[in-house]
Amino acid sequence: MARDQTEAVVLRTAAFADQDKIVSFFSRDKGLVRGIAKGARKFGNRFGSLLEPMTFVTVYYYEKERRELVTVSGCDLIESFFDIQKDPDTAVTLAYFAELIEEFLPSRASEDLVFRLLRATLRGFKAGGDRALLTRYFEAWFLRINGLLPDVSRCGRCRRPVGGGFLSGKKDGVHCEACADYRKDAVGPELGLFLDWALKNPPPDAEGREPCSPGELRAVGCCLQSLIVFHLEREPKTLRCLRE
Repeated sequence: MARDQTEAVVLRTAAFADQDKIVSFFSRDKGLVRGIAKGARKFGNRFGSLLEPMTFVTVYYYEKERRELVTVSGCDLIESFFDIQKDPDTAVTLAYFAELIEEFLPSRASEDLVFRLLRATLRGFKAGGDRALLTRYFEAWFLRINGLLPDVSRCGRCRRPVGGGFLSGKKDGVHCEACADYRKDAVGPELGLFLDWALKNPPPDAEGREPCSPGELRAVGCCLQSLIVFHLEREPKTLRCLRE
């Protein structure tokens, strides 16, 4: 078996067999890696709290040919984000980020930009940044990196500058009032203003300037989540929990 290692964020774990766990890692250079951590459910096991979701670790593992799951042999802590997850709403939000990463990204494909986005957003939470603002920030950049964020500055048909309108049926742009024949997802001027801010600034901390009001931020969230649901072809389970 070949031994390997990588820096990664733990996305989630699940019980496996009597004493093991299946662990999903998001690696800096190897993308999504799933493996079995043997004995991880035993009392006093060698992993301790290093397999808690959103822990940033160096993971060591062995890999066999033609096997999808690697064997995790150990972890070293790089950075913990355990304390911020004491707030249930934050814990669900981070589970939402993990679900988006697992659903949208292929296994074993290097995704350095998404990795850096996740790590920077986690540090924004740790620094006391606003949860709703950081969530919109992550959604906007996640869509942008994956090529799913449309141009909202101009009408997709007449190409005139717009300050709002409606998302097109294929979610590939915005149509102005005159051109829109699909009027389900309204877009206000706050979406363009928020995106302009988010794409030029790092994730906000406790001292970060609010780019829009709470009401405008909710409207931005509705638009971004509409894009996510459309491209995923279903509503993420964790998003349902966030809305409730």
